[in-house]
Amino acid sequence: MRYWLIKSEPSDVSIDSLAMMSQQTIAWYGIRNYQARNFMRDQMRVGDQIFFYHSSCKKPGIAGIVEVCKLAYPDSTQFDSSSKYFDPKATTINPRWFNVDVRFVKKTREIGIKELRGYPDLINMRILQVGNRLSITPLDPTEWKFILEIL
Repeated sequence: MRYWLIKSEPSDVSIDSLAMMSQQTIAWYGIRNYQARNFMRDQMRVGDQIFFYHSSCKKPGIAGIVEVCKLAYPDSTQFDSSSKYFDPKATTINPRWFNVDVRFVKKTREIGIKELRGYPDLINMRILQVGNRLSITPLDPTEWKFILEIL
């Protein structure tokens, strides 16, 4: 099993909105970064555990836990010309973008970016590195365990 952190703007998908969905499951759509896509397509497996992180909001930080419940498959938004995620170079034969499905596990206390930065055990965590803008990042198992302990 691997561990991840995924970011979402709460105005798009929040931990609360995911918890209220009928199946508490969503396709993690709209990723348009090749490294993040490759994480989903090549490395994420069913059962992988994920911290759900609210970004681009008043209080960015970890807000819950989700898990991968379906392996990567082509992101349908790349084929929809009315979608902001449309990619005219993508075809059904040669899709460029993929998503996995994630399922709500639980809401947690919010752990803000400032708090995360305050723990020496998390100094190498990718989201805390200057210039990191990836919406999906792997976590070291020790980082995962440490964060679980402070939840």
